[in-house]
Amino acid sequence: MRAGDLFGTDQDHLSAIYPGRDRSMTGPNKLVIAAAGSGKTTYLVNEALAIQDRRVLITTYTESNEEEIRRKFFEINGSVPGNVHIQTWFSLLIQHGIKPFQGRLFDWEVVGMRLDSKRSGLRYKNAQGFPVYWGEKELQRYYFDRRNHVYSDKLAKLVIRCNKESAGAVFERFSRIHPYIFVDEVQDLAGHDLDILMELFKSPSHVVLVGDPRQVTYLTHLEARHEKYRSGGIEGFIRDTLPKNLACDIDVTSLAASHRNSAVICALASKLYPAMAATAACNCAGCRQAAPLDAGLYIVRRKDLPRYLETGQPLQLRWGSNVKVGSANLPTLTFGRAKGLGFDRVVIYPTRDMVSWLKDTRFKLEAETRAKFYVALTRARHVVAIVADLPEDQELPGFTIFQYHDVPT
Repeated sequence: MRAGDLFGTDQDHLSAIYPGRDRSMTGPNKLVIAAAGSGKTTYLVNEALAIQDRRVLITTYTESNEEEIRRKFFEINGSVPGNVHIQTWFSLLIQHGIKPFQGRLFDWEVVGMRLDSKRSGLRYKNAQGFPVYWGEKELQRYYFDRRNHVYSDKLAKLVIRCNKESAGAVFERFSRIHPYIFVDEVQDLAGHDLDILMELFKSPSHVVLVGDPRQVTYLTHLEARHEKYRSGGIEGFIRDTLPKNLACDIDVTSLAASHRNSAVICALASKLYPAMAATAACNCAGCRQAAPLDAGLYIVRRKDLPRYLETGQPLQLRWGSNVKVGSANLPTLTFGRAKGLGFDRVVIYPTRDMVSWLKDTRFKLEAETRAKFYVALTRARHVVAIVADLPEDQELPGFTIFQYHDVPT
């Protein structure tokens, strides 16, 4: 059982909020900017269900999100229709971007992929201890490890190279197989993956991208290419790069409201991204059922933490597995792993910089810290508690200091 199942998932009635539109007529490509808790997976599933006579591909970066998409199909439709194919991004690129076209470049079998969080293809370290990497002319050593697993940080680049060597056949084949291509969690794509999106836009396929630029907790790789768009800059990338003869609607309103978070949680989380439109809580009757008496924002000091955890039974959220939590008996997730899930109550073990931002929202947060804090705050429907030992005389606007005698119900 997943941690989210212990506290319930977001309301099932979301399936009726975003009915799929008629896609029988060819229209422009689309980027949908989604707020946390806005029902973007439901949106994509309903869009796919509205297309019954053509093949639809839904792809996403993480395996957990792929599973969530499948679960949503069963929740809404009872099954995944035969014309819908769901596949992770990396798997898709290997199967359709490399293997059918590798003959023009190499003749060995692509065994699989090696996930690398840092630059791959280390050749040796020089006398000064600096790394020296294989160059692209040494194709096998540059793109593959010794067991012929393609490096994850170069997978998209190899697809682009296969497309060039085959005179554009890679994306021509993509569009023939999948006239409709939906990309979920598009903010996770970076570097040469963005080049692939651009090639898909140029193809005859109808492309829909959905994502929240505020939730960049994972990236496909840290390639220097398109670095300025790395931290949630997908909208800027499309505006700057899309050829003038191609169309892509940018929709910032359809998924702008949260069906998960309360108004006070939306207001706090929105302060992390002041340049973006603030997220509002929806006014759906089903979402806004009676809130618990303790709904709101809390600061919990360490000395009061055992009592709070005992009475509130929240999900615990932390940066990494090395961060000590207050209870070994309550579900615990890292900020990144919690993305996409919803809970009634969460308790957050913040970093020092997160606490500094709470004290003064002008404090400069690193992009990763800002994104993970946004994800952590927006997991809760009703109650957010922050573990922080503030001085006795210090308060934070909008927060209640949890006292030993306060008992959530």
